[in-house]
Amino acid sequence: MNSSLLPAWAPRADLHPLRFDWLHRAGIEVAVLRLDRIDALVSGNKWFKLKPHLALAAATGKRGVISLGGAHSNHLHALAAAGRRFGFACVGLLRGEPQDTPTVRDLMDFGMQLHWLGYGGYRARHRVDFWEPWMARYPDLQAVPEGGGGLAGAQGCIELVDMARRQLANLGWDDYHGWWLAAGTGTTLAGLVLGEAGERPVHGAMAVPDDHGVARRIGEVLAEAGVADGGYQLHLASRGGFARIDAQLCGFIAESEQQSGMPLEPLYTAKALLALREAVEGGQFAAGTRLIFVHTGGLQGRRGMPCA
Repeated sequence: MNSSLLPAWAPRADLHPLRFDWLHRAGIEVAVLRLDRIDALVSGNKWFKLKPHLALAAATGKRGVISLGGAHSNHLHALAAAGRRFGFACVGLLRGEPQDTPTVRDLMDFGMQLHWLGYGGYRARHRVDFWEPWMARYPDLQAVPEGGGGLAGAQGCIELVDMARRQLANLGWDDYHGWWLAAGTGTTLAGLVLGEAGERPVHGAMAVPDDHGVARRIGEVLAEAGVADGGYQLHLASRGGFARIDAQLCGFIAESEQQSGMPLEPLYTAKALLALREAVEGGQFAAGTRLIFVHTGGLQGRRGMPCA
């Protein structure tokens, strides 16, 4: 990989106030960090998680990267788009049997080589020997964990803390009291915890059920970084399962988009925002609280889904 290509792009997201009736009634202020706006294709938090992995690939002379995801994966979509833009090879290991989705079509158009693992083969991704045959087959590629996870991915998200803090004055804020964002693998949340270094709590609205091991993975990342497993709180937000979409969620998306003009997708950001409303209306935050909500992107995955 040409390492000179990687540092050339340093996207920045704007921070602006969110105005909803339910926030006004509770006397709570929320500003949103619009990571969905940084790029049409390499969107959301994905670039920040990918960047350290790409830097490692460049430093070790790899030709490209290999990673995992599903047929609607925002991670693989951003990775494949970055590969086309910056000129490195990409291989995707996909969950399930071959499917024709807008995301999969994009992956192929971007030049990503795809391997479908089936469902059992994909479940094996947590085995210690999972990567061995793939590294033997693609020795010139850098393995990137699912979702760009691990400590490297979390470290790439630390800069989001400073990115938001530099814009507080634009809101008339002198401080804030915490973060709220969707948690899938928990990587971005772990990065914010590292960036905050105990100063403010980070709230993660889990887009997956509790038994998916989000808390365990966050704890592992923080332990590897040498910090205590704390500084965050997880909230159930999956609404019965990953990618589970119901009529209430679709109605919330339509209402929220009309009020704010901010697009949402049903798997992550909409569930996180709905969970925040439930927490606010449940009295979990005192009047006067100021929170930063992270829009983690993923809008491409909305195509072909309910609420689209």
